[in-house]
Amino acid sequence: MPFLWEKLIRPALFRLDAETAHEVGMAALRNGAARPFYTRDGSPTRFGPIERFGIKFDNPLGIAAGFDKNAVAVNQLSRLGFGFVEVGTVTYRPQPGNPKPRLFRLPKDEALINRLGFNNDGAEIIAGRLKDLRRRGVVGVNIGKNKDVPIEEATENYLAAFELVQPVADYVAVNISSPNTPGLRRLQGPESLAGLLSALQQRNRELAEKPLLVKIAPDLGEAEIESAVGICLEHGVAGIIATNTTVSRQGLRTAGAARFGEGGLSGRPLFERSTEVVAAVYRYSKGRIPIIGVGGIFSADDAFEKIAAGASLIQSYTGFVYGGPSFASTVVEGLARILEQRGFSTLDEAVGSADR
Repeated sequence: MPFLWEKLIRPALFRLDAETAHEVGMAALRNGAARPFYTRDGSPTRFGPIERFGIKFDNPLGIAAGFDKNAVAVNQLSRLGFGFVEVGTVTYRPQPGNPKPRLFRLPKDEALINRLGFNNDGAEIIAGRLKDLRRRGVVGVNIGKNKDVPIEEATENYLAAFELVQPVADYVAVNISSPNTPGLRRLQGPESLAGLLSALQQRNRELAEKPLLVKIAPDLGEAEIESAVGICLEHGVAGIIATNTTVSRQGLRTAGAARFGEGGLSGRPLFERSTEVVAAVYRYSKGRIPIIGVGGIFSADDAFEKIAAGASLIQSYTGFVYGGPSFASTVVEGLARILEQRGFSTLDEAVGSADR
């Protein structure tokens, strides 16, 4: 099956522009074309029980937000071996996103640059889709701010989206770190973050509480990470997702990458920095808050390094784009072997082991 992907499917998709290829891939998933790549039980398990923020996961690898923005291929992704699916980013009102072209491949770097801008069907439609879905696994919903809403009114906009998706989500992730919505990253500042989390948690308790997570940027400094962790702990946040895409272009091998313009960079060039942020969050929280490590995971070794740095769960997007439909099962099975080889009887024993 890897031969089929590497020699036939990927070359054909990569001849298309990146966003068209993504749309073709999503249509193939929805129509069952990836069925030959399905795992036997849909989600390989060799880790023993994995419980994070009160939720049981079959395995630690999830598909990151941004891949299935509109929750149209949730079960198909689970059948490919992902332990959980995070849909979105979802905004209260539907929005088309930024003008095209807005998604670019950098094959020499095994990276993507996107400035999609939260294009999605809106919270009401996506919540309805999830409500009607007989889901196979854990589903998180990532929420963001509508582009035309001033930062001063962001809390009300997040609350409106939250109220619609919270009842149908296993957890809700608050995206305050995308570089593609003007001013959004200002919400990572102490005062803004505290106010937003206070309002969301109050409404969360009124709705029958679900785990609330926060997704942070890789471009924060040490003091900013420490501050964000402290605020998340203070407001009872269930987990931190580290990290979103980066605005840095440092070290790229692709000549003339500046021609792609603004946007968030993901993939291998993000791996080292995102792992550093995972380690910092683990250190500042003293391991008291589960971390979802995301950024540049292409292999089981990459996954293990994130976990050893302090991640309790992991996510990938760009690695899946380059690795194809066998990606999740390959990473999950490889990670199980690594844990066994290193003498860990459970995943929990490996979390933060690089710091010990």
